Amino acid sequence: MQYRYLVFLICSWLIALAPEAVAQKKRSTNFYKGRYKPINISRSKASVVCPIFEDSQYPYHGIGFKLGDPFAFTYKFYPHKRLGFVIDAGSAASGLYSEYHRNNFSNYTTQDTLNSDQGISYTTHKVNSEWVLEGKVLFQQDASDLLKGLQWYVGAGWQWRQLDIEYEYILEINFTENEIGKLNVSNVTMGPVAAVGIEYAYFELPISAFLEVEGYYDVVEDPGWMRLQGGVGLRYIF
Repeated sequence: MQYRYLVFLICSWLIALAPEAVAQKKRSTNFYKGRYKPINISRSKASVVCPIFEDSQYPYHGIGFKLGDPFAFTYKFYPHKRLGFVIDAGSAASGLYSEYHRNNFSNYTTQDTLNSDQGISYTTHKVNSEWVLEGKVLFQQDASDLLKGLQWYVGAGWQWRQLDIEYEYILEINFTENEIGKLNVSNVTMGPVAAVGIEYAYFELPISAFLEVEGYYDVVEDPGWMRLQGGVGLRYIF
């Protein structure tokens, strides 16, 4: 891969010297007149493009970020043009899960954490952290007939989630006395994830942009719970 960057630098150097080369050509026109036919090169064809994902240059690596659910650092390994392995690590968009966390409050209070004989009323909650780690295998297909540099993909993987949340509630001690309390909950859950997306990589820089939608299925903490996720991101390719 380092050879491609060397080629890029050499191309840039040659472009920088182009004006001097043109000046020298004008000074030597009389010498070559009648021997060679001048070659005209348009400005558009003279531009330098440094493509990535050339078939002969695999494997590739990509590292960058993803905005959405989750907000994550992302790494992708491209062993072949039709195959990719992705690891995303970051934080869930907790604001999208507010109602879900509120509804889960009753599940935590029905356990031995509080006296069930007393009335308990939810007031609010605060998510201290909600980390997400996932790995996926992607199967990619070229879509350059629609747009040069475009490909689409489908894949599947596994997602691990860690939640640290603090609930605030009102505890009814008797008819005339209430007490404000707090309940801290920490749990780990996981489950399979399926993904579909597109990736575009036809820039003058070694960068790819992607957009994807995922479906997560919980099998531990809340079996059967499903959630749509997704986001957009950029990766630097090397």
